Amino acid sequence: MDMATALSDLGVTGDLLTDPERDQLDRDGFLPLEDVLTPEEVYAVNQRMAELTAAEGERAGLEVHQEQGTDRLADLINKDPMFEVCFSHPRVLAAIRYVLGPSFRLSSLNSRAALPGQGHQSLHADFDHPVDPGEYEVCNSIWLLDDFTPDNGATRVVPGSHRRGTMPADEMPDPAATHPDQIQLTGKAGTVVIFNSHLWHGGTQNHTTRPRRAMHSYFALRHLPQQLNQQEYLRADTYQRLTPAQRYLLDVTDPS
Repeated sequence: MDMATALSDLGVTGDLLTDPERDQLDRDGFLPLEDVLTPEEVYAVNQRMAELTAAEGERAGLEVHQEQGTDRLADLINKDPMFEVCFSHPRVLAAIRYVLGPSFRLSSLNSRAALPGQGHQSLHADFDHPVDPGEYEVCNSIWLLDDFTPDNGATRVVPGSHRRGTMPADEMPDPAATHPDQIQLTGKAGTVVIFNSHLWHGGTQNHTTRPRRAMHSYFALRHLPQQLNQQEYLRADTYQRLTPAQRYLLDVTDPS
């Protein structure tokens, strides 16, 4: 198996992104893809995540990261086949390939729900140093499981900041403060927003009375360590149900 074969097997073709969509990824660093999940799929995912959050209790999210003021889950690949779409959807993979090139793998698949009155983050990039434009190493996707609104903690981004060659702390006395060029990524549930992870971004405070829920499938070049070591956590039954192309995207072999 190689990347070209894996992507072809998953239905990724060269015509899945339009020229304006590629231009937006280059210029702004993010791209919304609407209606990737149906309302029924969104409902099912939210129900399953509520079950997992209740079952895991204080350990929820511990495999990768726990964050005060949020409900987090991690290692979703092993926890239900319904989550496979997050690293297998052709349009999503086409956008990831456009940003990262032909040699990437899934780094982690997690969820984050900003709780009422909580969720604000400093602006940050998902990499520890700036990179030159076009030399991108990481790319994320936000799967909107609630409508993202200006009031419920929708992610803020600084368009074009992936091309600045700096980090937020290099330019801002306080990266937690509002940036004059920031916008919020608003949209309806079922949308997936692809964003170059060198783009400055952060969650905002949820001013509503309900959690604001999302999943994140995070990809990186294949030579980089995964945020969650997929091989270390892989369950035998998970491996058996995955296709060869999906296994390649996770970079795993039979754990038995």
